[in-house]
Amino acid sequence: MADLSGRDLAWLERRRAELFALIGQVGDFRRGALNAVWRKCGKPTCQCAQPGHRGHGPQWNLTRRVGGKTVNVHLKPGPELDKARREVAEHQRFADLVEEVSAVSEAICAARPVTAIGAPPPAEGEKGGSRRGSRRSPPPR
Repeated sequence: MADLSGRDLAWLERRRAELFALIGQVGDFRRGALNAVWRKCGKPTCQCAQPGHRGHGPQWNLTRRVGGKTVNVHLKPGPELDKARREVAEHQRFADLVEEVSAVSEAICAARPVTAIGAPPPAEGEKGGSRRGSRRSPPPR
């Protein structure tokens, strides 16, 4: 992550806009991690039963947390595994961009000057006035 100290507010706001544009370009992604595993089949005459043998494999699993539980999905080597690799990498790219947006936004908050206490001024074109709505219309929800 780049050092943001000393950057002016205009630069930080441009960088945040760039990061939002990059997030918009992120493709399909999956949370989780790809793991290579070796397994012993349990047959006493198989080569994997020999001492020091790693077992059969590698077999690939996509591991992630769903509803507080760890879920493993077995992936076939070839196109299925290649697709999952791209999707997991894209999630990492997304997560890195979100982390940088957070850091830049925090720097913007620190760099933005303090103004009058209260709500921000209304956007251009918006009416000011009291919070209470018209007697003819129902109150906002």
